[in-house]
Amino acid sequence: MNQVILPTDWGGKRYYSLNTHLRHRFGHKVFKVSLDAGFTCPNRDGTLSWEGCHFCSPRGSGDFAGERGRSLEEQHEQVIQLMQRKWSSAYYIAYLQAFTNTYAPPVRLREIYRNAQMLPGVVGLAIATRPDCIGNEVLEILQECQRETFLWVELGLQTIHPRSSRYLNMGYDYSDFLQALTGLQERKIETCAHLILGLPGENRADMMASAQALARLPLQGVKLHLMHLMRGTPLAHRYQAADFPFMSQEEYVELVVDILEILPQNMVIHRLTGDSPRHLLLGPMWSLHKWEVLNHIDRRLEERDTWQGKKAEEPIANPE
Repeated sequence: MNQVILPTDWGGKRYYSLNTHLRHRFGHKVFKVSLDAGFTCPNRDGTLSWEGCHFCSPRGSGDFAGERGRSLEEQHEQVIQLMQRKWSSAYYIAYLQAFTNTYAPPVRLREIYRNAQMLPGVVGLAIATRPDCIGNEVLEILQECQRETFLWVELGLQTIHPRSSRYLNMGYDYSDFLQALTGLQERKIETCAHLILGLPGENRADMMASAQALARLPLQGVKLHLMHLMRGTPLAHRYQAADFPFMSQEEYVELVVDILEILPQNMVIHRLTGDSPRHLLLGPMWSLHKWEVLNHIDRRLEERDTWQGKKAEEPIANPE
């Protein structure tokens, strides 16, 4: 039986949070500063589609990022002014969040990544992207960044199930994810996978199957998102035509605890739920109370006397 890591090693949590990971690495409080670098997406510009992934917001899932059109310097300054009220001496991770942040000519990628690294107080770079936008040229550029700064790449898998990928008009599938992950891991680039829980048409077994697949891959991090339905998305139009059920908070919390149990103890938990701007949210409305959900997860871990990795298996060395 696995031994639970002492709570002090995980900052009092029963899982290895991003906050704890960054404190271990830098010995300091570190925030992510979400930025919009003006990228687009092959699923938005007509290369694959004009509609985008059907769950993705009009801002390319960057609804809490800086204001599009402003320089990275202006966006960064605006965010850190708010953060400095609570943490006057924090460090920052420049988080390129909105749209597909590896989808541009190499010259532009290098320029944007370099500018982000040079922002005041920045000690690292996080790049969110699609698995089908990680070619060899991009991998070379990411490897250059890694030599210069702390780096992780966030890959939006969302689900391993082809029927869900097609329904959501994602334009890529699990095989594309595995190919991108192989390239990143060959270069020892830290990688975080995104997984959405509660997608239309997926039951609990489907969601656990996606989590079990990720648990066995050589990943360094994972983000668990609740599927929240937002106005202005193609999925919202489908919902208005034919309602599909939302997960309850109790169902979601229990599922998250089950997933944490099977994830390796050294896999960083970047997020345990997703949120959206109140004025855009169609449901589930309980997702607006983010801290209540997180506290509920903590309570269930304690009540079940369980923790991240309690039921984990050995990860596979080669994702393919």
